Amino acid sequence: MMENQTYKVVETCLLAGKIMLQSGAETYRVEDTMTRIADSFGIYGSHSFVTPTGIIFSIDGSEPTKLVRVSERSTDLKKVTIVNSISRKLTGREISLKEAYDELKVIERTNFAYPVWIQIMAAALSSGCFLIMFNGGWNDFFPAVIAGGLGFTGLIYLHRLVQVKFFSECLASLIIGLIAVLFVRSGLGHELDKIIIGSVMPLVPGLLITNAVRDLMAGHLVSGISKGAEAFLTAFAIGTGIAVVISFFTMI
Repeated sequence: MMENQTYKVVETCLLAGKIMLQSGAETYRVEDTMTRIADSFGIYGSHSFVTPTGIIFSIDGSEPTKLVRVSERSTDLKKVTIVNSISRKLTGREISLKEAYDELKVIERTNFAYPVWIQIMAAALSSGCFLIMFNGGWNDFFPAVIAGGLGFTGLIYLHRLVQVKFFSECLASLIIGLIAVLFVRSGLGHELDKIIIGSVMPLVPGLLITNAVRDLMAGHLVSGISKGAEAFLTAFAIGTGIAVVISFFTMI
């Protein structure tokens, strides 16, 4: 009976860690949550090693080491918040282990993301606001809104066709650059640099950069460096798409 309880605790820890890692949580937060869940059931000899692509978890004793592979990652801070809440309830003995595991399974299957059209509208509006923030003119507000919205639309649908994130981001920035140049060439836009800068901001990996720095500061060097490299590739993809468009139009 005790072995079955221990096995269930390990499975709950791994499921909580997997959900958090897939949802964009920092490495140290994932490890801390897993450790707290194990401690709340008297398992004080737990050890975890978390990277952006996997979780290794073990406890002292006869239980085997468990490995969970994480291949898909997104940004869903609501899931991170809910898992943290479940962890606190377990620590405070407000819910049982089975109830926590069942809730985590429901969270894993649930998609809390906003509908695609809301994401696109938000990206479009934020593109125009970023343009104003970078001292752009109000006459370029709507060109930035359109370029940012269409670029983000391209990112979403191209990523479904091309699973390699680098290419979908590069093509999305290429769309933004193309639309911005066409607006300026047609006379509907005025400051090309401001339109492009405002429009690409929804593509910038801000959370990824923040998590990379926080993991490095917390001493998680492997995760920090790997997340930093991923952020660098995203920034490089965005810059490549814009550079291709500008280089092409400067030659004609």
